[in-house]
Amino acid sequence: MSAGIKAFRRVQIGQESPAGTRATATQRLRGLMGVIKDNTVIEFLPEDIGIAGGALSTRIPKTGGEIALAGGFTFEQGPYIFQSGFYKTTPTTDVSSAKIWTWTAQTSSTDKIETTDLQTYTVEAGDNQQAEYFTYAFTREFALTGAVGGGLDLSATLEGRQVGTTDFTAGIAIPTVEYVLFTNGKLYIDSSTDIGVTQVSQTLFAATLNVKTGWKGYAAADGRVDFSFAKWIGSDITLNVTFEHNSSAVAEKAAWRAQTERAIRLQFDGSALTVSTTDTPYDNKALIWDLWGKWESFDALTDQDGNDHVTGVFRAGYSASSGLKARVVVVNEIASLA
Repeated sequence: MSAGIKAFRRVQIGQESPAGTRATATQRLRGLMGVIKDNTVIEFLPEDIGIAGGALSTRIPKTGGEIALAGGFTFEQGPYIFQSGFYKTTPTTDVSSAKIWTWTAQTSSTDKIETTDLQTYTVEAGDNQQAEYFTYAFTREFALTGAVGGGLDLSATLEGRQVGTTDFTAGIAIPTVEYVLFTNGKLYIDSSTDIGVTQVSQTLFAATLNVKTGWKGYAAADGRVDFSFAKWIGSDITLNVTFEHNSSAVAEKAAWRAQTERAIRLQFDGSALTVSTTDTPYDNKALIWDLWGKWESFDALTDQDGNDHVTGVFRAGYSASSGLKARVVVVNEIASLA
């Protein structure tokens, strides 16, 4: 076998049931690159045995793995991140071809915060020389970033249990996907009692959604050195938005100074669905971020080729008027995530 070649790298995943039980990979990820990091901790122990420096006495008190994924966000495979970062769900079906996937950020003890609510994966990654894997993979944090003239990019960290070596699951077809374009986005800003009503045109230049999902692996003394279970401890969600410095930006700075609750929607549309004439309410593939909260800060003015911009940071939080903190919706034609 030849030595490892970057062009032959791949990342494959399979859905686990229950969490931590190794699954056969069923999906090859498109547009997302990443390699597994082995987080095994090795301790070299000092000892008094009459030999300077000891005799390589070691122990392994902790193991674990993670993979940092980065690349273009797609309507078809983006839901894997939300399934393993919020909770597992199934789509509702539109009157024709649309499959509507919805995740709502957890805010109470009655929301989906149990380990059994989370979809975990077995991850396979590597190259033609060696594949590695780990189980119980969940999304610890992710970010969606875009700017005009480009696509919408995803960065995500999936955490899991001990890393092992393997052979790639063979025979997985390369799926057809569609990448989300940032320029196809629309920005809506309303009072906290409404969302998605008032479009703010000719204003949005860049945005980044940062999400710490709240899922964390915890170790317990129960016969293993990787984490025993994952637990949800509370999410942190912020949105950075770069505006044209126009009347809309001035209004939002005023809302920031007054600490007035706002409701923000960013919607990115894709190609028409297979049968679009009767789809309600969606005729196209879509990615929607809905956030309720308050502006945390605004930077000083900047410019691009003499055109003034301003960037604000919006922090999502529970809104009594809506009963929500944040929501993500993906509209595609995928009935199930195999």
